[in-house]
Amino acid sequence: MQPLRGVTVVALEQAIAAPYASRQLADLGARVIKVERPGTGDFARAYDSRVRGLSSHFVWANRGKESLTLDIKDPRGKELLLRLIAGADVFLQNLAPGAAARAGLGAGELRARHPELIVCDVSGYGSPGPYAGRKAYDLLVQAEAGLLSVTGTPEEVAKAGIPVSDIAAGMYAYSSVLAALLERGRTGLGTHLDVSMLEATVEWMGFPLYYAYDGAEPPPRAGAAHATIHPYGPFTAGDGKTVLMAVQNEREWRGFCTVFLGRPELADHPHYATNADRDRHREALGALVAARFAELTSTEAIELLGAVPVANARVNTVAEVWGHPQLAARGRLHEVATPAGPVAALAPPGPSTATPRMDAVPALGEHTRTILGELGLSTEAVEALVAEGVA
Repeated sequence: MQPLRGVTVVALEQAIAAPYASRQLADLGARVIKVERPGTGDFARAYDSRVRGLSSHFVWANRGKESLTLDIKDPRGKELLLRLIAGADVFLQNLAPGAAARAGLGAGELRARHPELIVCDVSGYGSPGPYAGRKAYDLLVQAEAGLLSVTGTPEEVAKAGIPVSDIAAGMYAYSSVLAALLERGRTGLGTHLDVSMLEATVEWMGFPLYYAYDGAEPPPRAGAAHATIHPYGPFTAGDGKTVLMAVQNEREWRGFCTVFLGRPELADHPHYATNADRDRHREALGALVAARFAELTSTEAIELLGAVPVANARVNTVAEVWGHPQLAARGRLHEVATPAGPVAALAPPGPSTATPRMDAVPALGEHTRTILGELGLSTEAVEALVAEGVA
């Protein structure tokens, strides 16, 4: 399924937020031309070398794109970029705050020339506002958005183990571009999209924000356990393996007491009869549940929880996820080409076609000569630009 075939995206992007958005567009069939610095490229290429010498971040966020190297500080490079944008449907950028506008690539200027163009700016804090000029990285935005304050243990805050703020901004940029393409199909006009990592992350903070509404106490940090629902979290079985389980309502609680704990009388105990009661007495109840888990192997515990039924999960390592039986059964693991050879990759969530579009991760500047040739430059002119470090 390639509903975006025929759509061209020019992406002046780096790090994760914007590249993750444009990768989603590429997965749906768009032609994504990734503009990178000659010689070094997107600095995420150098974050690590964990994937056969390539960056894990870069491989994840950049499949299906074409890499064009241009020095846009050189007038010749900037002119070539403007020519590319003139033929594009979407211009996506996440340069440092204000850099695009200073380079003559601001939304107002571009859309004055090309009213049909969709311009998507991804930044830490958006503009205007007192934070508009601030540099922003994922962990900093997690802090500003309050995510750190509700993540971790009672003793210490913790960041999420994935770049939540980058991903949130990337997904809102992606969905906003899709909506803008639909609107342009009706009106013929493009638009300006201003997606901030802060606003994307605060949107995802909805439950804690409202839990602490109007000055109320925020939810406590509870490690891997749920902050306000109990029992809902990890417990160690007798074989030392961790099982995560979740009681969501009173029907499940009664079944859990009878089938798993073997203590049906606890269902109506005044300390445990409702979730609010259980939350207030979570320490004592947690000790009871932990003692029962210690009597069982992890397999036995999962079988009993399933018999209630109560939702449960194994706490998998990252390595175990690559071999997850559900992903294998649904055929979600495929291969993509990279400059270092084929690597495994997860098919885009949603489409169920047998052959999703999952094109190669590009080498730096791999498509420079082809793309500049499409703009009408001769082979000699292109080679001169490459030799002079403009392309």
